[in-house]
Amino acid sequence: MTLSPLSQRRLAVFRAHRRGVWALRIFAVLFAVSLFAEFIANDRPLLIRFDGHWFVPVLHDYAESDFGPGFLPTEADYTDPTLRAAIAAHGFAIWPLIPYHYDTIAQNLAAPAPSPPSWRHPLGTDDAARDVLARVIYGFRTSVLFGFALTIAASAIGIAAGAVQGFYGGLTDLLFQRFIEIWNGMPQLFLLIILSAIITPGFWVLLGFLLLFSWMNLTGVVRAEFLRGRNLEYVRAARALGVSDLGVMFRHILPNAMVASLTYLPFILSGSVTVLASLDFLGFGLPPGSPSLGELVAQGRDNLQAPWLGITAFCVLGGLLVLLIFIGEAVRDAFDPRRQVS
Repeated sequence: MTLSPLSQRRLAVFRAHRRGVWALRIFAVLFAVSLFAEFIANDRPLLIRFDGHWFVPVLHDYAESDFGPGFLPTEADYTDPTLRAAIAAHGFAIWPLIPYHYDTIAQNLAAPAPSPPSWRHPLGTDDAARDVLARVIYGFRTSVLFGFALTIAASAIGIAAGAVQGFYGGLTDLLFQRFIEIWNGMPQLFLLIILSAIITPGFWVLLGFLLLFSWMNLTGVVRAEFLRGRNLEYVRAARALGVSDLGVMFRHILPNAMVASLTYLPFILSGSVTVLASLDFLGFGLPPGSPSLGELVAQGRDNLQAPWLGITAFCVLGGLLVLLIFIGEAVRDAFDPRRQVS
């Protein structure tokens, strides 16, 4: 596929922004690793060879009775020393690099929880004796996926709303603007506190609630682009030829409006990650026990005698936001018409 000269120039400017390129590479590697968290950090073996048969516990649930008649027909607990001994006596098991799930309670700790970093737990354990490194991997994935989902959904709604405002103008624009001003003034945190008192917020509940208010981030930018673009000559020509309003909006004006919108997306993504971490820190985010970077920050606050918790939370959350900001700077430069390849 051959890129247009404009796309080639933008790609060249992006590549010239070395800090942004390296940030994108590091972020892509970390996100790819987190997507396969179950194969990296899990209290289930990746593969078991038992009495000539193969088992894949990381992908399938097995009963303990599958590993000998002396066990009950309940779901296998691979942290049970008796079950491990039976598997070792009749075969072998291949374990993940980190043999702990995000909710696995570590046994036989050298020090009371939260225990300091060791060979078994490179980042230590939290106050519930759960491996911090495993929780960081799962929490990183949760934060990024939540940020992506909220950014995409909110941007789609915001772009559509801004397009309608800018294209039609007049009374439609006036009523939309007054509605946005009123809706933007709603006390989001208080509403979330009320919601959490009624139901336990989960991933999708939080996503839907935050989507109610996050769609306004791009509305003003898109509205301004459509107000400017609807009076251009090629737009008037398209309308004179009988092209429908939707056709003019999304085929002729929107591609130009997206240039300004795309530069904001990485910053909206970083804001979405921060919002989830903030809610988890305050206790109004994901359910208790869920892997979360914000919950790790709260662990560091509540356990000042365990500085590795606070340091880990600061480095992971701060590093993630720095990577997203660097990527956003490179994207913004790439879409800047005044920027030249250096």
